[in-house]
Amino acid sequence: MRANSGRPGEQRHEQNSAKPRAAMKPSKLARIWFLMHRTVLSSVARRVRLAALVALIGSAQAMMSTNAGAAPPPKVAPAPTAAIMTGAAKLVGSDFAAIAGRRVGLVTNHTARVDGAHLADVLADAPNVTLAAILAPEHGFRGAAEAGASVDDGRDSRTGVPIFSLYGATKKPTQRMLRNLDVLVFDIQDIGARFYTYISTMGLAMQAAAEAGIPFVVLDRPNPLGGTDVSGFVLEKPLASFVGQYPIPIVHGMTVGELARMIKGERMLPGLDRLDLVVIEMTGWQRGMRWPDTGQTWIATSPNIPSFASALVYPGIGVVGELAVNEGRGTPEPFTVFGARWFDGRLAADRLNALALPGVRFEGVSYTPRSIPGVATNPRFLGQKISGVRLDVTDVDRFAPLETGMHAIAEVYRQAPTRERAALFPNVAMFHAIAGTRRLMAMIKAGKSGAEIVAAWQPEVSDFKLRRAPYLIY
Repeated sequence: MRANSGRPGEQRHEQNSAKPRAAMKPSKLARIWFLMHRTVLSSVARRVRLAALVALIGSAQAMMSTNAGAAPPPKVAPAPTAAIMTGAAKLVGSDFAAIAGRRVGLVTNHTARVDGAHLADVLADAPNVTLAAILAPEHGFRGAAEAGASVDDGRDSRTGVPIFSLYGATKKPTQRMLRNLDVLVFDIQDIGARFYTYISTMGLAMQAAAEAGIPFVVLDRPNPLGGTDVSGFVLEKPLASFVGQYPIPIVHGMTVGELARMIKGERMLPGLDRLDLVVIEMTGWQRGMRWPDTGQTWIATSPNIPSFASALVYPGIGVVGELAVNEGRGTPEPFTVFGARWFDGRLAADRLNALALPGVRFEGVSYTPRSIPGVATNPRFLGQKISGVRLDVTDVDRFAPLETGMHAIAEVYRQAPTRERAALFPNVAMFHAIAGTRRLMAMIKAGKSGAEIVAAWQPEVSDFKLRRAPYLIY
């Protein structure tokens, strides 16, 4: 596979927008329409191909009008669903050009959808590729296992393909799993937080592919938090774990394709120098887009991230949840509320609202965490009515999830009675792993404000932005 990014083994599908196109003649348009009617594809591939051709024809017609001296039509924002094509959609639309004729291992879960169908089903039905193995991350191939629950091997009933667990006896693909494979493909919807484990699975799969001497193909998808918000302490190497494997901030502002390029280029994991890394890029996605701007349908990425609303607040309230408080598990809206038995939610809401944080309002509430099988079997304060704060995001674009979480965590510590503070960090090692540093706990215990915590990570965030710049695609 051709390398054109200046780094061995990496391939970028270059954006056509870098070069002006010549006007397309009507005869070529006619040939395109002819191909649209003549081409016989699978139902999913056909729909993807037709959408791309219609977009091309629209662009060509607009350029012909301009070249003929007519006034250009007024700019109309394209429908988001037409503007965004994921890496998976581009792979299907190309008749699987990047993997044609190969035996494919697919690292994936239930989020790998293409025009309503699962990518595994599309690959299994394709005549020019062989889906030989499915490798499933935390929560399993169908995404139904609770956080931290072991996932077993199995066989997919739809395709008959073996499913190997990457969240059981091993988190890294074994060479037995990769036996007889020609390429390893990664397609999972991530949510943009360092401690969400899908990106750790990706890195370990990259290592395994390098060891097996087979290419690793990343099918890129949007970062739901966008590509401009970067915040949090950069992970310190001694604290690396499966919930934080790379020296990046908690909110890194990168797509999985961009991150894969950085993991390889910066040698964040050993053994990747010879990896043949291919990123099939999206078209239409821009760094300033958060999920609602993409027009894509949200699929619950894990049992406790059922909606974009939960994903948006997860980076901050996920850290709050490492304290001895309830973070909304056991409710219909995980991570959008937090509380404790000794907490005064109304007082906390008043104090947080007084900070005038961008894009969010706080409401004091009372709620009772319930057991939800398969989602939150035993949430903190199970069956107990507790006082808490609900986050009401009023402006998705301005909302800063991790910064908001730091203000919330400072308020939780401020209110915690002396007798509760000793037990406020029930798993110290896990808190440090999630935070990526021991400094956060020290600052919380010292009574630092949310603003002081946020200010502390700014120098390393600035440095990270410089380091990530060569790897950005969009």
